[in-house]
Amino acid sequence: MTRLHFPTVEEFTPDQKRVYDDVVSGPRGRMVGPLRAIIHSPELAARWSQVGIFLRYKTGLPAKLNELAVIATGRYWNSQLEFQIHAEAARVAGLDPATIEAIRLGQAPQLADEAEAEVYEFTRLLLQTGNVTDALHAAVTKRWGEQGCVELTAVIGYYTMVSFTLNAHEIPVLDGAVPPLPVSGSGPTVLPPVGKSA
Repeated sequence: MTRLHFPTVEEFTPDQKRVYDDVVSGPRGRMVGPLRAIIHSPELAARWSQVGIFLRYKTGLPAKLNELAVIATGRYWNSQLEFQIHAEAARVAGLDPATIEAIRLGQAPQLADEAEAEVYEFTRLLLQTGNVTDALHAAVTKRWGEQGCVELTAVIGYYTMVSFTLNAHEIPVLDGAVPPLPVSGSGPTVLPPVGKSA
């Protein structure tokens, strides 16, 4: 059971139908995830969708790094659907399946690639402390420029909002799949620091 009614296309108001048509004709190709809840506020849904398209598909970061930040965020907030969708996107983008699995299990990923380690640590620290170190901010900025650093921060913030929406309204995983994340207790899952490859 979910906490909200998810209207069908036949039930949409004209404003909801316009948002739906825009979403399914765009890069997502279907309405899934938080937009199933946000459609109850069509103006918010339209704006949300545009921000989401930019932060998922159009930042200056390579797709595998963008998706690394997303799955770490989803893991932190125990967002089952977010992790389900973006673990697959991360695999397609070229992120090592062992990295995805370590994050899924709440374990330290072994990241030899410095860019991946920087993105993971930036995400981990921002989620767990609300800030990042001067050295880490400088490293991300040096690699991706000020624009990239700002966009990475926005990705983490946006997918936190997505996680909250999915969790608060109990939006289920796709296709009746088993939820991918092991969750014990309540509250976020603490992300361990990046591991060192042998």
